[in-house]
Amino acid sequence: MRIKKLTLNGFRSYSHMELTPENGLNLLYGANAAGKTNVLEAVFLCALGRSHRTSRDAELIGHGLSGAYVGVEVETQSGARLIEIKLRCGDDAARSPRDKKQIFIDRQRVGSAGELLGVLNVVMFSPEDLALVKASPDVRRRFMDMELCQLRPAYYRKAAMYNASLRQRNALIKEAFSDPIDPEVLDMWNVQLARTGAEVMRSRREFMDDISTIASDMHRRLTGGREQLFVSYEPNVRFDEEEAEYAILDALAASHDEDIRRGYTTRGPHRDDMGIKLGETDVKVYGSQGQQRTAALSLKLSELALMRGAVGESPVLLLDDVLSELDDERQRALMESAFDCQCLMTATGVESAAAGSTAAVFRVQNGAVTREAGAGGQTV
Repeated sequence: MRIKKLTLNGFRSYSHMELTPENGLNLLYGANAAGKTNVLEAVFLCALGRSHRTSRDAELIGHGLSGAYVGVEVETQSGARLIEIKLRCGDDAARSPRDKKQIFIDRQRVGSAGELLGVLNVVMFSPEDLALVKASPDVRRRFMDMELCQLRPAYYRKAAMYNASLRQRNALIKEAFSDPIDPEVLDMWNVQLARTGAEVMRSRREFMDDISTIASDMHRRLTGGREQLFVSYEPNVRFDEEEAEYAILDALAASHDEDIRRGYTTRGPHRDDMGIKLGETDVKVYGSQGQQRTAALSLKLSELALMRGAVGESPVLLLDDVLSELDDERQRALMESAFDCQCLMTATGVESAAAGSTAAVFRVQNGAVTREAGAGGQTV
């Protein structure tokens, strides 16, 4: 899988830009705030229907503009695909709220971002991902969910249904401060939350089973066999393949008074976490910064390997200024993972990032991306 062409109009800092990346490593370098990350963000948007940096689509539109366009031409094993996303804000969006974000696949408009999943698969790695291990559980839940949405697009619908049920139950609980809760209505949402939550839990458990062995092997190579990494699924409620739904119902019943007191649902898959250990040591709590970063790198590289094996072709790898955060050994391990896939990488300079490589080099400056002389000398 590879990107043949990326087109931006009115997106972030780009009034207009067209990029034609090569099959292997593509280095986009420039000063901080030059717009390098915006290019990767546009690709991520076309893969998952949302930005990795903001939940507000209006922020993706260039200053003073009423709309933006992102188009990606993709080459896959099954043929060429075209993804287009059109964003609107201001008066145009106010007149037609559902048109704030329009998504097209092969020039046909689709109803939701979920239909994008699997058309363009990407793995994104940024400095923030190095905090995957020591960050809060919601970051690790997002890691599981984003990967599952690409590996198994049907999971997007499962997670969306669970989140919708959770919002309804939370809204009902908040009303308890002023009005008594109708037990029948609460039971209805408990059942819906348990049914959809059980599906989410099963998918997450399968994912963690799949990635644990790959992550362990990857970590062993990164540390020269000195450490053994164990990752596992840590559900918020007791997990049993056949009894997951009943376990959630029991947990909701047990936490009823606590939920009313706090005003939200305190138990369920929305509180899940991942276990990350080196031997018997919980890396999240007791690991050094170096151990935490190596564990995070192992998980991200495992994400790339798992997707390659499950989908049958390599995803596009997006590396956002991550090399500066890693030592030489970890840089080398990361770059070796990019050898058999298309990679778009950002950096502030060329020397350390592309030394000894055959990277296609692009300079990002003043809202333009220019291919360096020696790699074609072509302005894109």
